[in-house]
Order: sequence, then structure tokens, then C-alpha cells
Amino acid sequence: MEKPKGKPFLEILAASIHEDFRFPILEVFAFLYAISTFVLVQIGGGYTLSIAGSEESLAYSLVSIQMGTPLFIFLILIFKNVAYGFGSDLEKGTIQTLLAYPIKRHMILTAKLLSAIGISLAMFLGIQFFALYLMAPQTVANQMPTVITAYLASLSYPLLITAIMLLIAMKVRKGGTALVLGIVLYFAISMASGILTILYIFTGNATPLKILAIIQPSTALQFHYTRIGTLISQGQIETWTPSFSEALTYIAGGYCLVAAAYLISYYYFSRRLNI
Repeated sequence: MEKPKGKPFLEILAASIHEDFRFPILEVFAFLYAISTFVLVQIGGGYTLSIAGSEESLAYSLVSIQMGTPLFIFLILIFKNVAYGFGSDLEKGTIQTLLAYPIKRHMILTAKLLSAIGISLAMFLGIQFFALYLMAPQTVANQMPTVITAYLASLSYPLLITAIMLLIAMKVRKGGTALVLGIVLYFAISMASGILTILYIFTGNATPLKILAIIQPSTALQFHYTRIGTLISQGQIETWTPSFSEALTYIAGGYCLVAAAYLISYYYFSRRLNI
């Protein structure tokens, strides 16, 4: 009797989940997500609610405050699953075993990514939205488009880094090396972001910052809601304040980069990766 077409995919997905989230990895990261989210809500949430301002700005501020540390924890889990996990699978020959399944290569990669990224993302967003509704249910309900936009802007960069790490892992085929290179890349871009922001403040030249906003769309959204002045030598004060539609354009551009990076990863895995 012929096996259902979906069964090999589900078997690979189940095996990947088992490998990526061996006990107590899932429990530890769920705890870290929860504790970091609710600690940040307790520390900064009350202060944010006490600040006068539009409900839209308040919703953005709530998301920004409670997302900082949990987003970094999300990145750590992604680094572990994609850079180290996928690289180790290539190094140990696990991927070669999966290729024996009667399923196309791109479906194997999809199952691996659903395990490595999908579960982590669902856990991250689930705890985040739960905390938001506990803190300010009416504001969140009224400003759901703003909340969703803030998360989309903030997740674009981690997803782009993940796609790049996936390519690195497929190229070097060593989990440890891919992990180190991914960490170096992440901190290099983070340092560049800080340097460009400082240059903008002291020179008033926002062009490099606008380019950076394509890679990190959260930058454009931050500057939309937070006016950051620049100190030019003549003492003149200028600001880069993108409109909401401009911020959405940067977010769309960021996800175009994300989509392109994943398409390249799928192409490389399906056509160019020799195993």
C-alpha cells in the first residue's frame, strides 16, 4: 500500500523537532521567554503607561520595551537550531539520511526550518502577545495594526540573519564554524547600526541610516515614533522622521531581502549542495 504523500514530511518534521528541542531545551527557553518578558513588563510597562501620548505611540512603546531581551533569546535559539544544528547535521551526514526519504529536497529544508524557526517564533510571539494583553488589553486591541507592524519590523532582521546563517552552514558544513561566523556577523551589523546612529546624531547625514533601515526596518519605525535630533557643527538641529508609510516601505524592503535570502538558500540546497 502506498504511503500518504505527507507522511515523509511529517516524519522529518517530527525528527527535527525532537532533535532541536531535546529536553530540557524547550522548557528552558520557554521559561527564559516568559521570565524576561514579564520582568521587562514590570520594569518598563508601568512607566510607559504613565507617559502622556497617543495610544498608537503607547502601543509601540509597550512592544519595544517588552521585546528587547526576549528577542535576543529568540536569536540565541535560532543560532543554536540553524547555524549549529543544521551545520552539524551536514557535518554528521544526517541530511544525507533524510535525502533517502521519497520527498523533494525543498520539502526537507522546509521541515527543518519549520522546526528550527517556526516553533521558536510561535513560542516567542505567544508569550509576547499574552503579556501585552495583560498589561494594556484595550490599547493592544485598539492598536493591533501598530503592534503587528512593530513585530514585523523587529523580526525582519533576525530572519535575514537566519537565512544568511543557513547559507553559511551549507557552505562550511560545520556546526561550530557556522555558529561562530553567525555570531560575528550579527555583532558586526549591530555595531555598524550603533556607529551609523552616532554619525547621524553628530553630522545630520541620514543616508547611511536609511540604507541600514532596509536591513533593520525597526530603525525606521523607531525614528518614526521617537524624534532623535542631530547636532550639526553650526548648532542647527535637524531630524530624520520617516512617515508611517515610509516606515512600511522600509519593512517591505526588508522582507524582500529576507525572501531573496531564503530563495537563494532553497536554490542552493536543492540544486547546488552536493551531499
